[in-house]
Amino acid sequence: MRKRFLKLIFLLLAIPIFSQSNNVEVLNNAEGMKLIVDGEDFMINGMNWGYVPIGTNFNYSLWKQSDDVIKAALDAEMSLLKNMGVNAIRQYTGIQPKWITYIYENYGIYTMLNHSFGRYGLTINGSWVAVTDYRDKATQNILMDEITELAETYKDTPGLLLFLLGNENNYGLFWAGSETEDFPDEEEQRREVGEKRGRPMYKLMNDAAIKMKSIDSSHPIAICNGDLLFSEIIAEECKDVDIYGTNMYRGKSFGDAFERVKRNLTCQSYSQSLDQMPLMLSTMKKIKKCKHFLL
Repeated sequence: MRKRFLKLIFLLLAIPIFSQSNNVEVLNNAEGMKLIVDGEDFMINGMNWGYVPIGTNFNYSLWKQSDDVIKAALDAEMSLLKNMGVNAIRQYTGIQPKWITYIYENYGIYTMLNHSFGRYGLTINGSWVAVTDYRDKATQNILMDEITELAETYKDTPGLLLFLLGNENNYGLFWAGSETEDFPDEEEQRREVGEKRGRPMYKLMNDAAIKMKSIDSSHPIAICNGDLLFSEIIAEECKDVDIYGTNMYRGKSFGDAFERVKRNLTCQSYSQSLDQMPLMLSTMKKIKKCKHFLL
């Protein structure tokens, strides 16, 4: 009886400990930079993951299905990812906190929670606006309200690794809608777009980071930029962002990416002598042009 009683006490104590939210931080010192989760070094082996069954389209959302459907999908998918060695997934907003915890507790996989930050347009005063103007006050208020709610909702979620803002939003500054368009050929034209539309966006991202940290101090804030375009502006405007996430499609080599990040990007969040903003590859792939189609 005494042994059973002790086992019961241990079980009751163990459950809340396991269900606590994780403490995630970026360590930056003379030895370099690394991600620390609950006191342990953490190397991200991540996957951009989504679930779209055959016969559905972009309107489908797994998180709007029944719990039985969601659980079956997660059990099938996460077991495969775990076997691959994946320890983190990148997931857009919409996933409920309980499923972040379910993935973590059952498969040991963390979630990077991604807010698109107006990348694909916003509804403003009841009307859909396809191209987000980050200089607009109403736009700023909507985005700040959304990220405030995001931080408050997910701050104590076990399995949450970090918050990620945007998805190569700098590319969208050149486009008239969601369709991909060519960038201006002239460097001066690009610089003008960066100053006119990019700088207000990055400033707002930094304001968002400050607000989110005031709510949740246990999870880093990252941004997702397209390659290194406007990295000089980011260095000036995003001094409270913890991690520089980048989508890169450079092929076999990253070229000068690491050198440029080390040289150009700094982060006020770190008080140590070394203050480079750490680099996270939020998406990486090699794009091949084939005779009949693009992979």
